[in-house]
Amino acid sequence: MIDLAKTTHEMIKNGTWKYEKGIFWQALPQGIIGYDGENFIIPEGLSRKEGKIVKEKISFILGLDTDLDSFYSEIEDSKFSFLIDEFYGLTIPAAPSLYQAMVEVIAQQQVSFEFAQKAISNLVKLVGRKVNDLYLFPEPSDIIRLGDRIREAKLGYRASYILSITQEYLRGRLKLDLKDLNEDEAVNYLTKFKGIGRWSAELFLMYGLRKNVYPAGDLGLRRGIAKIFGLNPKKVKEKDVREIIEPYGKWKSLLAFYILCYDRKTQKPGVRK
Repeated sequence: MIDLAKTTHEMIKNGTWKYEKGIFWQALPQGIIGYDGENFIIPEGLSRKEGKIVKEKISFILGLDTDLDSFYSEIEDSKFSFLIDEFYGLTIPAAPSLYQAMVEVIAQQQVSFEFAQKAISNLVKLVGRKVNDLYLFPEPSDIIRLGDRIREAKLGYRASYILSITQEYLRGRLKLDLKDLNEDEAVNYLTKFKGIGRWSAELFLMYGLRKNVYPAGDLGLRRGIAKIFGLNPKKVKEKDVREIIEPYGKWKSLLAFYILCYDRKTQKPGVRK
């Protein structure tokens, strides 16, 4: 049911994973783990406990427990029904770690997805540990040690935000494991920190914790809504997006992701977020 090709196509190409000959490969601290759509490919030497951990991690990254049939049933009689054929088998990819999720969200602020991918890949290659032909995403301590060299990743002003957030995280002031907070509580908490606005907070909750949240103010999401409903993109506001998506309840984040992917697919290259 889940289409690995489509899901990996929407993932941030950061050098920590690859999709090759029908197999998804992800670099994790335990080694490079594979998944072919049915079976996990695990390095020899891992204990049963470690094997369970990496399987759960890959399942989380790829959203393998997503009930797509139920989602498609929910939207099949709506204006969004065409998205079923357009993206059949697509799930929301998630980051392997909460820290990675936050760094990659900040890197996407106010730039195109393509620009953000290049900058994130630069950062990973600058300081990430290489594992065969892949890299491990940098640890917070690795980022701090970079100091001003982080600018070599070409992140722009976002570099200082990443350094600031990393310092707060290492000092224990910024907590990222917010699964016990509801959406509003989590957003209010995160937006107290420099560099994290509502858009970043909502995208982090979606990408890092798989919460049923979406960045309603995202330009791509507003533009996608405008394309689907034949509206002027400049006149589609955050409140309009919420009015359209909120009725889909437990499927609202997945629907929002499909709309974002539709906008990305139909948008001319180089257009900023």
